[in-house]
Parts: sequence; structure tokens; C-alpha cells
Amino acid sequence: QVQLVESGGGLVQAGGSRRLSCAASGGTFSSYGMNWFRQAPGKDREFVAAISSSGGTTYAGDVVKGRLTISRDNAKNTVYLFMNSLKPEDTGVYYCAADTFKGRVWGQGTQVTVSS
Repeated sequence: QVQLVESGGGLVQAGGSRRLSCAASGGTFSSYGMNWFRQAPGKDREFVAAISSSGGTTYAGDVVKGRLTISRDNAKNTVYLFMNSLKPEDTGVYYCAADTFKGRVWGQGTQVTVSS
């Protein structure tokens, strides 16, 4: 079973940028579509972005559309989320998730706090 560990969260000023990483271990990373979600305090988890197993196709949710880049390095079993022009409303816990043959597997999340 794949295990996912996110990193890169922290405190960032509004207008700044941040790159999150999600490292996978176990499983076959290169065969999984990968996703990023986020959950703001008191709100439901929402879709941020996704990338196909090969990295050839990406999708962006409306919440940060135009302000993010999702990418992956299958040699390093890692998926990245780069966000710029961050806003206070981007604050939340960011989760990566792998779409495996047995279902979606989630990481534990990394906190991003954007100060105004």
C-alpha cells in the first residue's frame, strides 16, 4: 500500500508563493493519478489540482486556477504543487491523494497559512 507524506507547508505572506511536495513510498507511484486537495478551517475539503500518472495531463480546480502548477517526478516518487499570488483564503491543510487500484489513498496533510 502506498504511503504519502506531504511537506513544504508553513507561514507565507499574502502575494507570496509556496511549493508543496508529496513523497510516496510503497506501491507503484508512476501508475497513479495524483491529486491535491485542501481544507480550510470550518469548511469541507475541496479539490485543488490533479495530474495524470505520466504527468502529461493536469487539471486545476477553480479555487486556485491560474495561480498554481502541479507537476510530478516519477523517478523521485514525488508530486509537487507550486502556488503563487497566495491569498489569506488559501490558508488550510493541503492533502495529496493517490488514485490507486484499490481506491484513493490520502496523506496526512501539511498546513499552509497565508498572512495578510
